[in-house]
Amino acid sequence: MLELQHARKDYASPGGVVHAVADVNMAVAAGELVAIFGPSGSGKSTLLLLAAGLLRADGGRVRFEGRDLGHMSKREVLDYRRTKLGFVFQSFNLVAGLTARENVAMPLLLRKVPHREAARRAHAALEEVSLAHRSAHTPTMLSGGEQQRVAIARALVGEPRLILADEPTGNLDTETGDAVLDLLGALPRERGVATVLVTHDTRVASYADRVLGMRDGRLVDLDLEAQEAIGR
Repeated sequence: MLELQHARKDYASPGGVVHAVADVNMAVAAGELVAIFGPSGSGKSTLLLLAAGLLRADGGRVRFEGRDLGHMSKREVLDYRRTKLGFVFQSFNLVAGLTARENVAMPLLLRKVPHREAARRAHAALEEVSLAHRSAHTPTMLSGGEQQRVAIARALVGEPRLILADEPTGNLDTETGDAVLDLLGALPRERGVATVLVTHDTRVASYADRVLGMRDGRLVDLDLEAQEAIGR
């Protein structure tokens, strides 16, 4: 479903070139939940942005269903993000002035889905995350956990083939975070969706089918302490 081959992303800095992602090789199959585990600044979020087509690799390849994102036009990459991909942000990224239902419907409206159909599908997505009763509430009226569940519903409403989640429980307490992880963990089994989440939390990583360590822009073997904490 998703494949990175010698993927690289560099940034210029006053101290020289920073290799945010350096020669990364990985593959994620449909129905699989993969966690990228590592400290802040290790390149995890940059890797997700490459997979989402929000950044272009400076070297190597990023493929989705066999197609190289680097060879797609801007319109094709936009279509990929709107129709194949769901992205869950740590900071939720909900539009403050819109209701939960309107936030969830937004990706469909951008795809020119008629308003009535978009509203129906948004309501169904909110039902999936047990928030249909809060559909008329704006983000400021929702708890952090509820906002993250709205964000997950927004990621799901377009029936994506790939879900990318960037520290999805980073702003949540343990109990609320576990509920969010239960939702994300069920997607590969129930929908056959390929799911990649990045985290620095061993508890979050323990939900994954496979855990890949990341440090200094490279995928690395987990150290023994991390393996024991994650339960691998």
